[in-house]
Amino acid sequence: MKTVARMLKAIHAQESKAACRKKAKEVAETLRAMRLPEAAKKIEDGVEETLTYTDFPSEHWARIRTNNVLERLNREIRRRTRVVGCFPDGNSALMLVCARLRHVAGTQWGNKKYMNMKHLEAMEESSAIAC
Repeated sequence: MKTVARMLKAIHAQESKAACRKKAKEVAETLRAMRLPEAAKKIEDGVEETLTYTDFPSEHWARIRTNNVLERLNREIRRRTRVVGCFPDGNSALMLVCARLRHVAGTQWGNKKYMNMKHLEAMEESSAIAC
């Protein structure tokens, strides 16, 4: 399983969309050789969907491809709700979660830039010139 996980990560570690596609084909062939034809078919069928992030500037790839910010926010909400333990009703849980989200949006997390949009604007301008 660790070998397969490394092979799948190698697909997304490439520097271009074409290289990712080529690596995906290699991984699918290797999986077939390992007698895992269903896994190989899954890769071939879904590789284009998983590579949509490569249509954006390469500086944004890691931010689009991962969901670290969302995971951190979920951990923070989970931490707060565990302290309470048992809520009297659904509305009180919702109020706690909404209060935490308002706090996050209004403080340090909400003020940080997640992506530098200048790269995306430059890409948009170059595509407008090409048309």
